[in-house]
Amino acid sequence: MRLIFIILITIFISIFSAPGQSFDSSGRVIDDGRFAAATKQVNQFFRRFNAEESKEGDIRYNPGDENYRDTALRKSFINILFDNETSDVSNDLKREFINHVVSDVYPQYLNFHGGEWFAEVTTVFNYNGKRQDVTLFLKLQPQGLGYEWVVENVSFPPFSEAFDKPEGDDKKFLHPLSHELGFMNLKKAMLDNPKPESYTPDGYKPDYLTIFLYEIKKNRMKFETVKDTKFHFFQIDKWYFELTQFNRPGFNTGWLIANLLKLEEGDKEIILNYIYDRN
Repeated sequence: MRLIFIILITIFISIFSAPGQSFDSSGRVIDDGRFAAATKQVNQFFRRFNAEESKEGDIRYNPGDENYRDTALRKSFINILFDNETSDVSNDLKREFINHVVSDVYPQYLNFHGGEWFAEVTTVFNYNGKRQDVTLFLKLQPQGLGYEWVVENVSFPPFSEAFDKPEGDDKKFLHPLSHELGFMNLKKAMLDNPKPESYTPDGYKPDYLTIFLYEIKKNRMKFETVKDTKFHFFQIDKWYFELTQFNRPGFNTGWLIANLLKLEEGDKEIILNYIYDRN
């Protein structure tokens, strides 16, 4: 037991006493351990992005501390917050992003309660006797003296496939004089047409979240497990990034930026439509 303890202490010292960072031939940052390897928690990602903790992760910096949000520390931290093994984000784009957020004129920080970020959670539900993936989108909202996560959207193929509103000549309609017949033609419309969404207003969008909750209440959807979680950030002006957890050997592990995009006018809505799988 004593030998195991000595070995563990030796490994711990070797990790946290390493000299710092270096760069490979392509310019990628190689973290040799001084930054305490993995960013183990999402909250720690926020602190590191803002430079609100020490390199070793054992000291929290508060407003007034000498190193609180230090520019050089922020650059070092943000460098290691990227997935440098599998991501195809270019080094030039990373550098542009880092220079943008640590600007002397308008530095930008992440705010846990600041909105403009949300979770995408892949879950497994048993639906009508079959295990199926259901994607839930959650956001933080104020609750009492604190905050809470709430489900704000759902993506589930069986729901979206059930709604296919016809267009043009294929669309059935209720005659404009239907009121003179006391809308008796509703019977035929609802019984004979397999697509009752034909009789909805222009721009109609089904509310999948309500359907999801209804199916749970009717006991037709039963939660089983969570498969994966990622986060989408729009907090940084004119930028979007995706935060994903990587579990792998080495120092480039934990919660890391897996995707990074510079936004032009209208890009945010395009990305949201893609994330939410909205047609």
